[in-house]
Amino acid sequence: MLEMRPDCERCGVDLPADEGGAFICSFECTYCADCADAFDERCPNCGGELLDRPARVGKALASNPASTARRFKG
Repeated sequence: MLEMRPDCERCGVDLPADEGGAFICSFECTYCADCADAFDERCPNCGGELLDRPARVGKALASNPASTARRFKG
């Protein structure tokens, strides 16, 4: 199950689990659309492809909440 990290690792912008706009690699490194574009959709950590993260909504989100551990080190 995806961790659904709450923020962009590069700029710190909030990325709610129930909204689109987050991009992840296979290791779940997480970036906003602007940062993913800046990286040309390649993860700077592992070199993997950054893809749209699916949203988690409704009962799925209620019973499997998103992570609250922020990754931005700003």
